[in-house]
Amino acid sequence: MRFERCGDEALVGRSGRLTYADLDNATARAANAWRSLGVSAGDRVACTLPNDIDIVIAFLGAMRIGAIWVGVNIALAPPEQDYIVRDSGASVYLGRDLPLDDWRGRCEAAPAGHMNDAVVGSHEPAAIAYTSGTTGFPKGAVHSRHNLLFVGHATKVTRQYDPSLRQGVCLPLTLLNLMVLGPLTAFQLGSCLVCMDRVDPVGLAEWIERERIATFSAVPTMVHGLLTHPDVRPEQLTPLVRPAVGGADLPESFRAMYRERFGAEVTIGYGLTEAPTAVTLTDPASPPRPGEAGRALAQVEIVIVDDDDHTLAPGEVGEVCVRAASTGPLADQWTPMLGYWNQPEASARALRGGLLHTGDLGSLDREGHLYIKDRRNDVIIRGGANVYPAEVERVLHAHPHVVACAVVGYPDERLGERVAAFVQPDEIVAEAELAAHCAGQLARYKVPDRWEFVKEFPRTAMGKIKKRELAARLR
Repeated sequence: MRFERCGDEALVGRSGRLTYADLDNATARAANAWRSLGVSAGDRVACTLPNDIDIVIAFLGAMRIGAIWVGVNIALAPPEQDYIVRDSGASVYLGRDLPLDDWRGRCEAAPAGHMNDAVVGSHEPAAIAYTSGTTGFPKGAVHSRHNLLFVGHATKVTRQYDPSLRQGVCLPLTLLNLMVLGPLTAFQLGSCLVCMDRVDPVGLAEWIERERIATFSAVPTMVHGLLTHPDVRPEQLTPLVRPAVGGADLPESFRAMYRERFGAEVTIGYGLTEAPTAVTLTDPASPPRPGEAGRALAQVEIVIVDDDDHTLAPGEVGEVCVRAASTGPLADQWTPMLGYWNQPEASARALRGGLLHTGDLGSLDREGHLYIKDRRNDVIIRGGANVYPAEVERVLHAHPHVVACAVVGYPDERLGERVAAFVQPDEIVAEAELAAHCAGQLARYKVPDRWEFVKEFPRTAMGKIKKRELAARLR
């Protein structure tokens, strides 16, 4: 990636701010710093750094020499980090084995001039993103340079974003999806990217006010805190146009608050690491449909298939699959991941038949709106009947005192599995009240048999509830 808008501000973080000319110079130094460590095309480099300009520059430098980037979430426990580094075969681990100060010293000492950049095909491996998975160890989804740059290209072609708006990134840039949605998209549009290193309401508000941030991707709790925290002044949020919020099952109270502040519905998207990023989005100008995850973006098509990979009719539940769009300005351009790192069998299963098989269960209506039912492995089979946790969660989220919830299965000698609900309420609420609320909208076998109340949920860096930990508590 070359930068042409030399004098415009490109990258801002706690440790400094760079114009596009500065960024090009810093990227050249980073590329040469990687070379000084013996890294060359095809080598894997791991990184766990906080959100700041360093991680963006290190990433761009690695791309310039053809190295393969492996982001390691700083929140992971040491054994989890060790597994990713070991599985990927990374030769350098920036942020742990190679401290940040040492890296900065190497970059300062490296020549700023452009050496011969590596000649790497656009469909060769560029990065590995490790997925959390549902069982066992995480798998590394391998993405090409084409994949990493295509999201920004599609955004530019479809004019989904005003380049004059300053974009922030508050979720960890060690997650490849955030590197794609943040720096790579912003730089292709010629926008400014602000690395935000605080996620608390007061810290977010300070960043928004000081750097005039117009938008960023967040989890619902972040936006809720911004709009309700007593120490956040309304004028601090004046630059904020409309933050993107993940998660389809949002309480109506949050939707109403968002609607009142930003004058539009929350935009919901469905995506996955293997895509990478989003493949559907809802229309913020249209009334929300319960459980909807949006319609396919211009670059893709959504297909629902049965266990034999036969396409299902609208309304039927099956596996959600993704393929390149067959019409429009982006027809036949999108590509999914190249496969899972060193896992040929899993790769073949996920990419069979020219489709990206997501492992999620869902359905399409006749207008192409996608409704996610659940992960295939999360479906609860209670007495032979399928219970989709997401369906029960959607009903629970509609209760006025439910802040967050998660539904999981637990073993039962007679029925095989029963349904359990973990609930985070905003005030004391009786089990009987929640059960009656569910019974009014769900079949009896879908109503939870067991209720667990929590003060807060264990979550991933993207804000997703760690259901495996909850299920383990019940066992």
